[in-house]
Amino acid sequence: MKIAGRAITEYDLKLLKVFKSVVENGGFAAAEDELGITRSTISVHMSNLETRMRLTLCHRGRGGFVLTPDGQTVYQACLPLFSALGDFSHAVSQLSDEISGPLVVLHADVLDEARHALLARTVDTLLQQAPRLTLTLDGDRIENIEQALLKDKAHVGIFPGYRKMAGLSYSDTLQEPIYLCCAQHHPLFSVPDEQISDSLIATHAAVVPGVEISQAGREQLKKLKAGAHAYQFDSRKALIASGRFIGYLPGSHVQKEVTDGTFRLLQPARYQYNFAQSLVHKQVPAEPKKITLFRDALNRHIHSEQGWSGGL
Repeated sequence: MKIAGRAITEYDLKLLKVFKSVVENGGFAAAEDELGITRSTISVHMSNLETRMRLTLCHRGRGGFVLTPDGQTVYQACLPLFSALGDFSHAVSQLSDEISGPLVVLHADVLDEARHALLARTVDTLLQQAPRLTLTLDGDRIENIEQALLKDKAHVGIFPGYRKMAGLSYSDTLQEPIYLCCAQHHPLFSVPDEQISDSLIATHAAVVPGVEISQAGREQLKKLKAGAHAYQFDSRKALIASGRFIGYLPGSHVQKEVTDGTFRLLQPARYQYNFAQSLVHKQVPAEPKKITLFRDALNRHIHSEQGWSGGL
């Protein structure tokens, strides 16, 4: 392959990668986080690429980032080029029995003590089996995790799989009940369970999730009067702890508070639904061995832990 009459070099591929990221992110500033370099460095790389290709690839200024016709052609040509390079790299890496390199796992919810312990054991098992793995474990919003999986920037996601996205594979994993709770300063805290009814519950403001939940969860939420919204469990817990709201939380998130008497479960046999998180990965992943290794290690510890149910 050639550029401007000469063979493509490793430096050309580096510059083309920067160009591809700039196009897909809609400009220099938006590409900074993905590339991990400053806007000024991106500008230098783009200028160098245009000089080496003897083409004007884009216009940038107050009007924003705009591809030229030549830039559009170069971008379209980049797609099969980088796809082929990725396919080659992954095909060769799969020939080796040793699993090494980065493994990126992203989760959507704040980890409670039980999940901390579960993931700690899983990581220990992974590194016993594949000591040359480089692990990244981080939290993010569901939509960001989905995009990271589809773009092969993450291997595994752990989040509720109520909204299925094309191109991703979902397996139910961590499961536990979610209960309706209130804090000790809330008016319902001292009301006996036998006096708590749907009509009484509906008179009190509730904090509700700002994300998609299961059908069973939606049926429970219909009984509540929304007074606040919270995406994360820890945010929801803080609002409930104020004594101003009731709301649903996983049992593991409030076990300590229920034990010490600062939280109460309201008629737990009636006001509960099952919370399931899915292990999610790309349907045709770039590095399937890493996903299988993580899934098997996690599944092994799920089955060995008391209080967890479900499997992969």
